[in-house]
Amino acid sequence: MRCDTFPGRDELISRLDEAVAAPSVEAITQGVKETLVELISRRAFELPGDFSQPAADGYARRLVHKSETLGYTVVAMVWGENQGTALHDHSGAWCVEGVLEGEISVTQYDLLETQGSRWRFRRCDTLSGLVGSAGTLIPPYDYHTIANARQDGGSSVTLHVYGTELQQCGVFLGGDDGWYDHQTRPLGYSA
Repeated sequence: MRCDTFPGRDELISRLDEAVAAPSVEAITQGVKETLVELISRRAFELPGDFSQPAADGYARRLVHKSETLGYTVVAMVWGENQGTALHDHSGAWCVEGVLEGEISVTQYDLLETQGSRWRFRRCDTLSGLVGSAGTLIPPYDYHTIANARQDGGSSVTLHVYGTELQQCGVFLGGDDGWYDHQTRPLGYSA
């Protein structure tokens, strides 16, 4: 599923193109964050209804846009009741996440050490994101979980802008003793 037309698409993409053309990762992510906060807050674009539908088997990932010239992608994610991610990274790609609907929680982790495929993390802050909020993730500080935080059983929708097309990510499982097993997980898009 890809979305080539929706109300406000042209403004969203032209503004993101402008932000992604900045000279540094820090400037890019700040520009993308400011763009998302502004456009989401004034409801400047509206994704098609099927892009906001949850998936029964886990959170949904739907491609909104892929820039052939600048290399970034825009992905809508839908978080149904009690849906979230394992601890993960973005395999070296920067990301800006904005909340379109509902509420999410993002828990950040600090990497302390590695021993082969075992990685030790310390859990840090958990941030709550409401509609119109956005946050940045720049490697190597991109280890996190994200989950639907709505208490009413409804879905939440986030828009993620990645520096590339994210086809895989590092996932970290276990963690009862602070140590996690690292796996590379392929990523696809939901129908």
